[in-house]
Amino acid sequence: MKPSDNQKPFRILLVDDEEVHRTLEKEVLDGPQYIISEAGNGEDALALLREQEFDVVLLDKRMPGMDGDELCRRIRGELGLELLPVIMVTGTNAREELLKSMRAGANDFIRKPYNPLELIARTENFAGYKRLTDQLEDAETLLFALARMVEARDEHTGDHCSRLAHTSVVIGEALGLSEEELTALRRGGVLHDIGKLGIPDSILLKNGPLSDEEWVIMRQHTIIGAELLQGLKSMGLTLPVVRNHHERWDGGGYPDGLKGKKIPLLARIFQFADIYDALANERPYKKAFSDEKILAILEEETEKGWRDPELMRVFCDILQSRPEDLRMPASSKADMGTEIFENILRTGALTWSDDGSK
Repeated sequence: MKPSDNQKPFRILLVDDEEVHRTLEKEVLDGPQYIISEAGNGEDALALLREQEFDVVLLDKRMPGMDGDELCRRIRGELGLELLPVIMVTGTNAREELLKSMRAGANDFIRKPYNPLELIARTENFAGYKRLTDQLEDAETLLFALARMVEARDEHTGDHCSRLAHTSVVIGEALGLSEEELTALRRGGVLHDIGKLGIPDSILLKNGPLSDEEWVIMRQHTIIGAELLQGLKSMGLTLPVVRNHHERWDGGGYPDGLKGKKIPLLARIFQFADIYDALANERPYKKAFSDEKILAILEEETEKGWRDPELMRVFCDILQSRPEDLRMPASSKADMGTEIFENILRTGALTWSDDGSK
């Protein structure tokens, strides 16, 4: 039986210009739970890191040529391995030297001479953390890819998700939101309709208006989507976007019937982006509307009590003064889910017939 990622040995890279120190570390970390690789200098270490994946790097601070701090900076910057745990092994206690290594990207220190149990404990803790991080990244990537599959089933929406991510961020920036909140809006753009994976094809792909009973089922997609994100802490701010982007300012929306500012702010922002995208782009049943018509429709809906009047003022200011900012540039970078989904399409593993069935 193939072992899971959690059962596989931890891959450890030892970087030290003195072989005797690498030998000692290997003896301390001897056991089936580790696969040990060695490098005697920074360049060899970089070559190994380009070729293989590691769970922890044990790095000597003082080496001739490229020292530990410089290697750490290159691991973070040049290789882009921001989440790879790097433990600096050093004989110094000087505070300024330790701070210098932290600024270079080191996660922790082990001071020489070290207790072997300390080396084992810190290595295992960081290796376990790295595995959890990898699993989280895998789970997020899968969610993004699945969301793109939902979008691909509607041949008329095009880059709907990417446009929503862009537009909602433009509104968020106008409101002075934090980078964390803007990231949540980007993720919401891709993931907002992921719950449609749980909606039967007979309803999701129906060619014509839905019955009252079918609408009850269709509206469950917001709840299903939120449940898919529930276990991921990194999706904490995105989850309300997925669940509540169909709420209405007067309380007449779904799934929770939230009213006014009880509707999460990010969900309200995203709703404006969603409405704008539906109106500004061509659909089989309508042409793309002009900015003037979009503004008139939103003003009418705000007067009816459907939209947040404060956000309406912000959105209208953008639409009237710099409408080009709301439109996604052709050069926008695809998210990781897009890349995975496109790879699936290239393999021919995913196709739909004309009636929408796989």
